[in-house]
Amino acid sequence: MTTDVVAPAAETSAANGRGDTHSTAGFKALMLGSIGVVYGDIGTSPLYALREAVIAASGGANAVNPQAVLGVLSLILWALIVVVTLKYVLILLRADNHGEGGTLALMALAQRAVSHGASTIVLLGIISGALFYGDAVITPALSVLSAIEGIKLVTAAFDPYVVPLTVVILFALFAVQSRGTARVAAFFGPIMTVWFAVIAIAAITPIMRHPEVLFALNPLHAVSFMLHHGIIGFVTLGAVFLAVTGAEALYADLGHFGKRPIQTAWLFIVLPSLALNYLGQGALLIANPHAVENPFFLMFPDWALLPMVSLATVATVIASQAVITGAYSLTRQAIQLGLLPRFEIRHTSESHSGQIYIPRVNMLLLVAVTLLVLMFRSSSALASAYGISVTGTMVVTAMMGFVVIWRVWRWSPFAAAALIAPFLFLDLTFLAANLLKVFEGGWVPLALGSVVILLMYTWRRGSRLLFEKSRKLEFPLADLVAMLEKRPPQRVSGTAVFLTSDPVSAPTALMHSLKHYKVLHEKNVILTIETAPTPRIDPSERVRLEEISATFSRVTLRFGFMESPNVPKTLAIARKLGWHFDIMSTSFFLSRRALKPAAHSGMPRWQDHLFIALSRTANDATDYFQIPTGRVVEVGTQVTV
Repeated sequence: MTTDVVAPAAETSAANGRGDTHSTAGFKALMLGSIGVVYGDIGTSPLYALREAVIAASGGANAVNPQAVLGVLSLILWALIVVVTLKYVLILLRADNHGEGGTLALMALAQRAVSHGASTIVLLGIISGALFYGDAVITPALSVLSAIEGIKLVTAAFDPYVVPLTVVILFALFAVQSRGTARVAAFFGPIMTVWFAVIAIAAITPIMRHPEVLFALNPLHAVSFMLHHGIIGFVTLGAVFLAVTGAEALYADLGHFGKRPIQTAWLFIVLPSLALNYLGQGALLIANPHAVENPFFLMFPDWALLPMVSLATVATVIASQAVITGAYSLTRQAIQLGLLPRFEIRHTSESHSGQIYIPRVNMLLLVAVTLLVLMFRSSSALASAYGISVTGTMVVTAMMGFVVIWRVWRWSPFAAAALIAPFLFLDLTFLAANLLKVFEGGWVPLALGSVVILLMYTWRRGSRLLFEKSRKLEFPLADLVAMLEKRPPQRVSGTAVFLTSDPVSAPTALMHSLKHYKVLHEKNVILTIETAPTPRIDPSERVRLEEISATFSRVTLRFGFMESPNVPKTLAIARKLGWHFDIMSTSFFLSRRALKPAAHSGMPRWQDHLFIALSRTANDATDYFQIPTGRVVEVGTQVTV
């Protein structure tokens, strides 16, 4: 059963909802925070990226070629410069939706900018959002597994314990999510800063011993490698891409830290540290090709191995935390944009609305991550599954970025295409290279993404069909009010609030209340909750109050797609608009609908049943809108889909 109270995403433009989160914290604190949260994923890529790329380029771990090492190194370094620095740091960070970034924020921005083709934009948003969940599942499994594998270098006796230890750490990571990340996050920045400093310093000695590795900075080595290695070079690109996974996090966390702190941290701390570490690993491989077993940890002396495994484990947990938090934020955005049913959302911080915990998403992620670790059992096997979801998201981001540059920034379509086309070509090349690994594990994110796409598409389509069918069956509100004012029924004291997704039609709960009780409250409010295509709504534009008659009024509450709606708290704003609201004398009427499949619904029969199943998993509207349960009356109806 489901309660029909949420309106489809508002088509009208919203007021500037830019939060003031950036102004209250110092620039250095924001930059430090971005190092901890934004760069955890890409910052732990050196654990496995170069190793996998060199093995792919050499055709195996026993045939490492120094020239191949230089070519792979050059590809990695220039991927970091072109994909991350140019595309994300310098261009896409400017494509913000009222200060917020991320794939669904970009979707809402692009959707608002086009008059035709909005459904295509939504489809792209659904695809990229679904692929992000693939990333959120694979990142914790791969990162933690690759860190724990460093233990095997201390002694082979630890080998059997790598997988169990990884599972234990992942269970602990997901178990603490309900406590909130505020306290832990305070340590993220300093720890990751230490991580970047250590991996940069460790690389200096190998580079000094083999300075010829610096030739990899010449992009001609990358070009030459691709030209002379044919299909092997193309396959290698799939592994090279592992070095830039996490680039989407730059954009997704824009709203948390702001553009300048993220850019500064990348240009002056993260990029130099990563470049040095990759060069150091390359120098080690040139000197000792057998070090390809684990070039990251073999750069360190024996006495430093255990401390480095510990630091790497902490760093990968931080990287995983950022992706898990991102999955929560993405889910909340998807719910508000009408792409998923309501899930229970718990706020873990009184001062930061962005710090949330979604129990159902947490459980699903834990199960999926644990299954991946048990299925693949090594970071090398799991690396094959990694790139597809991230490259797919990058391709979609580039496409929507073109729309924003053209329609929002008002560039000519040719200039916008000239800017985006090289990046799109590169993303498509990386995607094609990763698709070669479908049968080696790449099917995992594709399967997961396909399931999420199906769920999002079914929920959006079913909700639209149900909304349209309900509107045809409902009575016009204006006509009903006119009739009730002419021949009023028995009145009772207090205020009745009827929640509805369609403010033009009489709410089902109101019609059933009149039919069964034959009474009307002294004051009646038709309440609609809208989701705007902006991340946040200015408090001054939160409430819209309209008087229909002496006893009826229409109230519209507007929320951004990154906000969690709190109805009682928001209705308090209406007092300033002249509505005397007292929660203790107010009853909220909701229509709870039992859905049944119709003979002809507009969707296939199986999709009808899937939509009904999804509606039954939806969280209760009373909890979602934070309405006191003691003030709620639910009226049941049966509706065919």
